[in-house]
Amino acid sequence: MDYTKLYQQLKMTPEEIALRIKPGFICVSPTALSCAKAMVRAIAARAKTGELWDVIHHFTFPQDNLPVFDDPQLKGKYTPVLWFVGSTSRRAVLEGRAEIMPAYYRDFPKLWREKMSADVFCATVAPMDEFGYFSLGLTSGAALAQIEQARFRFVEVNPNMPRTAGGTMIHISQLDGLCENNEPLACMEELGKPDAISMKIGLTIAEEIPDGATLQLGVGTIPDVVGMALQEKKDLGIHSELFTDSMAKLIECGAVTNRCKCLDRYLSVATFAVGTKRLHSFLDGNQSVLFRSVDYVNNPAIIAQNPKMISVNSCIEVDLYGQVASETLNGRPYSGTGGQADFVRGAVCSKGGKSFIAMPSTAKGETVSKICMPLKPGSIVTTSKNDVDCIVTEYGIARLRGRTLSQRAKALIAIAHPNFREELRWQAKKYGLLI
Repeated sequence: MDYTKLYQQLKMTPEEIALRIKPGFICVSPTALSCAKAMVRAIAARAKTGELWDVIHHFTFPQDNLPVFDDPQLKGKYTPVLWFVGSTSRRAVLEGRAEIMPAYYRDFPKLWREKMSADVFCATVAPMDEFGYFSLGLTSGAALAQIEQARFRFVEVNPNMPRTAGGTMIHISQLDGLCENNEPLACMEELGKPDAISMKIGLTIAEEIPDGATLQLGVGTIPDVVGMALQEKKDLGIHSELFTDSMAKLIECGAVTNRCKCLDRYLSVATFAVGTKRLHSFLDGNQSVLFRSVDYVNNPAIIAQNPKMISVNSCIEVDLYGQVASETLNGRPYSGTGGQADFVRGAVCSKGGKSFIAMPSTAKGETVSKICMPLKPGSIVTTSKNDVDCIVTEYGIARLRGRTLSQRAKALIAIAHPNFREELRWQAKKYGLLI
């Protein structure tokens, strides 16, 4: 087949693709930078003029500022459903213009195959190769399941999207149309000098990571510090929901070889990437990094097969039972469940594995303790007290697994800010935790 000819036959403008969207359609885009920006803007423009209404669009951790998140006039006409909330979409949630879908990240593909339906799949992809395949680039996530479920499939071809390895391909024969968009992808700035507290926490965790460990690092400054502090380690591996700039540097300096992994030996595994332009360049054509479906990457039974699995994530607050809240701030949605619980469970079941959940001990200029009792009203528990392993602040590590409620409370109070320890002791006694 002449794929170039078929490409030209399928080629449209974003506005022409938007004309294919009907009132009441359900659209879906893959994780993070795979959102089809030009198509979303074209759909929003039709909705704003009243040509469309009751259109739903599912997003996971979108990285771009788009009208569907920013324009109040689209309320009821073009509604985003967030499977993980980020800085670009948080305002829409707080203003009641967006829905949230609660789920573990590992369950996304199963939910799409068994519980969900979609009319339109639309994604940003890297340019087509000679065999007619487009790469989904910096994500795999639940994309393959979403492609299977959608009645119509459109892609936005962008030469700035890296071409990656793994199960991240869609063939031109599967498409109902395509458009082109050359605008730059959203990128993070290079990591500047971390603040002193993040540096102290990150270095504390790094000291706990042995040679031969397999790493999962979450989003944020503290996981980045951990990654950057491991450059003298040997034979590290990567099996992580998110692929980061610090991971690329660990590969480049030789600290990561993936030699000690039991699965995908000598290969780094992730399900999506967010980072700098330098990271995009590192991943483009890099066959040593596989982007695999999230129901594989985030499966605790898969994660646990790698010995010395180390999971590093952050949170908003922790209570004296050890319950971890990572999704809400003052009882209002802030992020999402993601894969924190997936990797906590996988790491603690790994031979020699450890899970760290890290945070500064205070917020708002040391006026609020992030170790509290009880959790603030409306807080959502992301990682349960029975799953949690280690909590880390600038005052040290509270090792909670295998400890009684009284021992947990004492360990957490010991790593709280000194200004709040007496109040926490009083609360612990009030709730019957100290005996």
